[in-house]
Amino acid sequence: MGHKNCKFSSEASDLTTPIAPPTMEPPAGKSYWRFSKKDFFPEPTFQDFSTYLSALSKTPHRLKDRLFGLSSDVNELVQCKKQSENEMKQCLTWWDLIWLGFGSVVGSGIFSITGQETHDHAGPAIILSYAISGLSALLSVFCYTEFSVEVPIAGGSFSFLRIELGDFVAFIAAGNILLEGLVGAAGLGRSWSSYFASIIKSNPDFLRIRVDSFAEGFNLLDPLAVVVLAIANGFAMTGTKRTSVLNWISSIFGAVVIVFIIIVGFVHGKSENLVPFSPYGAEGVFTAAAVVYWSYTGFDMVANMAEEVKRPSRDIPVGLVGSMSLITVVYCLMALALTMMVKYTQVDVNAAYSVAFDGIGMKWAKYLVSIVALKGMTTSMLIGSMGQARYTTQIARAHMIPPWFALVHPKTGTPIYATLLITTGSCILAFFSSLDVLSSVLSFSTLFIFMLMAVALLFRRYNVKDVTPKSDALKFFTSLFIIFGSSLGITVLWNSKNREWIGYALTGGLWFLGTLGLAFTTKHRNPKVWGVPLVPWLPSLSIAMNLFLIGSLGSVAVWRFLICSFIMLVYYLLAGVHATYDMAHMDEQKLKLEEGKEDLDQGSQLVTRQGL
Repeated sequence: MGHKNCKFSSEASDLTTPIAPPTMEPPAGKSYWRFSKKDFFPEPTFQDFSTYLSALSKTPHRLKDRLFGLSSDVNELVQCKKQSENEMKQCLTWWDLIWLGFGSVVGSGIFSITGQETHDHAGPAIILSYAISGLSALLSVFCYTEFSVEVPIAGGSFSFLRIELGDFVAFIAAGNILLEGLVGAAGLGRSWSSYFASIIKSNPDFLRIRVDSFAEGFNLLDPLAVVVLAIANGFAMTGTKRTSVLNWISSIFGAVVIVFIIIVGFVHGKSENLVPFSPYGAEGVFTAAAVVYWSYTGFDMVANMAEEVKRPSRDIPVGLVGSMSLITVVYCLMALALTMMVKYTQVDVNAAYSVAFDGIGMKWAKYLVSIVALKGMTTSMLIGSMGQARYTTQIARAHMIPPWFALVHPKTGTPIYATLLITTGSCILAFFSSLDVLSSVLSFSTLFIFMLMAVALLFRRYNVKDVTPKSDALKFFTSLFIIFGSSLGITVLWNSKNREWIGYALTGGLWFLGTLGLAFTTKHRNPKVWGVPLVPWLPSLSIAMNLFLIGSLGSVAVWRFLICSFIMLVYYLLAGVHATYDMAHMDEQKLKLEEGKEDLDQGSQLVTRQGL
């Protein structure tokens, strides 16, 4: 499905000329509820065991073909969508997207993490930690927004990476996207269970079943988490607009409570509690920023709704950038309210806001905090289910997993099979795995994908296939190499506890020079609707910040990421590369047949005009 198979014409690249959506008609006589082998494995490679063995013998050739195979905007928007047979319903506006962003991102993290990081690492400067993390998240939002406006498809980062960095990189990202979805949903289910149990009894494991014969970290079975996930995902399957309406009604209620918390904090706050402002110095601020960053994750789920947005060019920028800007301001104000109410040394690390309200004689307010936290986790599960199902749909449309999962239900307009896949996997993980096991896997995948999105944006602007001259391509890759090298240098210096300014001045200077080199390189594609401002500076800064945050995760998270990626690579070599190779070359054959038919038709018309 590279550019050679689906060429990127000037008409297709003109964003003022909309690409006509494909006409989707389910095959005659076929029900949505079907489970034949051909629905799962329609590719020639999997016709029988002999064809599969023949394909395996050609793995090196096919891997080389797919390693450099690029998709295109037209392919993702038109050809891949046909695999779903039915359209998703375009029913979302900027209002829906703002509240989907709010409901997806504002969960329990702000209530559970703020106290711990204020007390242990940042002090009142936790406000700066939230501002730094918010900036990093906003940079990633910019990248997602430009792609989503130009390629409004359900695949989100998978489709964007496939267009700019190729099938192989997109597959590794896709595997981590699916892993992120399963682990994130399971973690939310376990958190919901813990919070609910803590309200009933001061024991987060109160509703879990201990099995001593199981390994530590997998020995507390959680049936409540499974039930909550099943209900949330089941509701998400009934319709996108219905889920969105439920989300924005509940999110507006949550926002009202948050405004109440902020006002009470300012009214009962004392400015002397903000002194000293940064007791742990810059190191404490950045350490806390790496932790509170997870309070901002979830916006990428909203980007996956692009296919269902009524007016992508207007609604997506307002919805994504607007919601993240609002959330950053809210988080900073909540952190300021807490540190004004309570001296940082006296902040409770487990229930900061509830204990703070107790201290000013408002014990009843802690129930409001609990309700908002549970509401946030519930809407995060709902929107996460919607977003991950749409990721899975586009991955299945590309045949990297069986295309059966790409089918969209004709009545609900939702990908029910993809949602069931996410639901089943997340319920199994939530039933067995503890939160600490889940969180360390999730963190690396999220930052890795955000970093790749910034790289893909730079590729889109500077390295256009068959357009960018070799001299400009050399400048681009040299500058990108310097940006990566200097960003890694800053990360290594920080994690080695080296605080000498000369090292940071050198690596920071190299980052500046690398980005400046890009700034003086000619762009060969510019967005005509909405684009990231200050390119290449903002994407370059996003790369540096995401690498810096990855460096804070520790070696265990890195090893788990590498092990998971290796397992994904094995699957790709055994199945994914063959399915995508077959589809790419089947499309190529269809394109040749269509071109031949057009030539024949033109010849017939010429003969007719000449009266021969």
